[in-house]
Amino acid sequence: MTTDTPVSSGTPDRERADLLETLAAHRGFLRYTVRGLTDEQARQRTTASALSLGGLVKHVAATEARWARFVVEGTAAMAPPGDAAGADAWTDGFRLLPGETLAGVLADYAEVARRTDDLVRTLPDLDVAHPLPEAPWFEPGATRSARRVFLHIVAETAQHAGHADILRESLDGQRTMG
Repeated sequence: MTTDTPVSSGTPDRERADLLETLAAHRGFLRYTVRGLTDEQARQRTTASALSLGGLVKHVAATEARWARFVVEGTAAMAPPGDAAGADAWTDGFRLLPGETLAGVLADYAEVARRTDDLVRTLPDLDVAHPLPEAPWFEPGATRSARRVFLHIVAETAQHAGHADILRESLDGQRTMG
């Protein structure tokens, strides 16, 4: 398997190159796990979890986009859904809905990845930080630097690539690694 996000447009410092390489690797694992699936297979729940393979790709893309917006826009980008419609949209973010396709979700993910990679390459300072919004899952008064956000995106992607591997193996026996 190869990664498809080479370090380009100048010579980023080693830290940025490492972030880009690691992001590309874990994104590649996730994309590899869903290769060859039909839309119906991508919607299917294969474990006790409500997660599906298409839903995981969709969720990872949305989460990465949201955190990248946080790096640029600050706290407002992380505002939690405030009403029932927002909560429904959040839940739908974990499912491949009727009318959505795996190809469409993967194309969206590729665009999100491209924008994030551009941000990693061009952000003047990885130490830029913003306060996190008040939420039960954030420590009161906490802030996050761009560096920490990008590390979080790596961790989120790797975690869900592992989830996807389990779901795919449950679906048809295919494993990403091994």
